[in-house]
Amino acid sequence: MRVNRNIAIGHLAAAAAYVIFGINVVVCRDIAIEGHVEPIVLFSMRALVAGALFWLLSFFSPKEHVPPKDLLKLFGAGIIGLFLPQLTFLHAIAHTTPVDLSVMSTTTPIFTMFVAAIFLKEPITWKKALGVALSFGGILWLILQSTFGGHGPSETEPIGIMFCFANYIVFALYLGTCRNLIARYSVVTSMKWMFLVSFLVSLPFSIPKLPATEFALVSTQVWWEIGFMIIFSTFIAYYLIPAAQQRIRPTLVSMYGYLQPIIAIAAAIWTGLDRITLTKLVAALLVFTGVWVVNQSRAAVQK
Repeated sequence: MRVNRNIAIGHLAAAAAYVIFGINVVVCRDIAIEGHVEPIVLFSMRALVAGALFWLLSFFSPKEHVPPKDLLKLFGAGIIGLFLPQLTFLHAIAHTTPVDLSVMSTTTPIFTMFVAAIFLKEPITWKKALGVALSFGGILWLILQSTFGGHGPSETEPIGIMFCFANYIVFALYLGTCRNLIARYSVVTSMKWMFLVSFLVSLPFSIPKLPATEFALVSTQVWWEIGFMIIFSTFIAYYLIPAAQQRIRPTLVSMYGYLQPIIAIAAAIWTGLDRITLTKLVAALLVFTGVWVVNQSRAAVQK
């Protein structure tokens, strides 16, 4: 009974995290449009505040000893699980539309599946492979039409697509390789160290940008959006992701990434930041058909 409860908590944590990430796509796009704060400066702000909150929370949590060997591993996890994914995302959203980025985000489970197969020996069934092919076909269709289509200039640029895939690959690597490490410690313990190292790594890149950052020109609305990004999309979401990792397989955690485009597309259309076209509908149909096929695999629904 306890095992089933833990699995249920893992599913709920993953679902909640990716709902937040979906809203975050639209929030970060709005911040990028205003353009007064560089992505690396935004990341340092996220890492500083979220890290401070996790350290504060650790004073009220059971103490855990982390040996130097695992501490080094947590530092590495901070690089591939926080620093690189968040930084590449902030660069990607500045050069893509929310709908395009969200549809492309569904490639994360594809990369996670291969990483988990290599490092955790998770099986790749023929249904998973077929689903991956369909989903990736939809992504390719979107990329080709957005970049080379004859329907006029696109807001999605090739550099944005490159940052998108860098983001999905590195986060898949984190999900597929760090589960055993994350499972050894509480969420607070792992996150406080990962955010600390991410903040320190970001400083040499963000400090030179500070003199040119026009904080006074940032609108009140964007400050609220930055607050949402730091508290919900960073502190809360990154509390939920390790909680999910500890309870369900990395492939299943990443599969909840398919909630992100649904939320992001709805929010982008509602706020007027993007619109649905036939190209995007065809891409989404292929992608979600692939998801359905993957979910038919018995291996995909096991813990």
